[in-house]
Amino acid sequence: MRIENAHKEDYPELLKVWEASVRATHDFLSEEDISSLRPLILKHYFDAVELCCVRDEIGKILGFCGVADGNLEMLFIAPDSRGRGIGTALCRHAVDRLGVTKVDVNEQNPQALGFYRHLGFKVVGRSPLDGQGNLFPLLHLSLH
Repeated sequence: MRIENAHKEDYPELLKVWEASVRATHDFLSEEDISSLRPLILKHYFDAVELCCVRDEIGKILGFCGVADGNLEMLFIAPDSRGRGIGTALCRHAVDRLGVTKVDVNEQNPQALGFYRHLGFKVVGRSPLDGQGNLFPLLHLSLH
């Protein structure tokens, strides 16, 4: 599985993967929540992280991650590509090559929590609000 850097011209496709993944895994988010996050992701969050992605043989993005300051800020896999090791490969790349030691997970997303625990992360804290100040508690995980 080849992991490569994603670029600004990939943003529209990354946004599609993000939204499809969120709809498949974040059932606690409303349509309004997703609609309000979409422009933030596209205009601010993608630019704030180092983006890496996995593509299929024709160049379609199957999943991506974003890293900043030792944090895995985002990891999203296209729903039809889940279960193929893409998330694990991206996470290991982020840890091994990009220095990731921490990740935050929505408390209402037990699948993600299980995934990161399986990879060696441990819960080290909790915040009652997400990064936008919404009542979506975050669990803070660390490898140390």
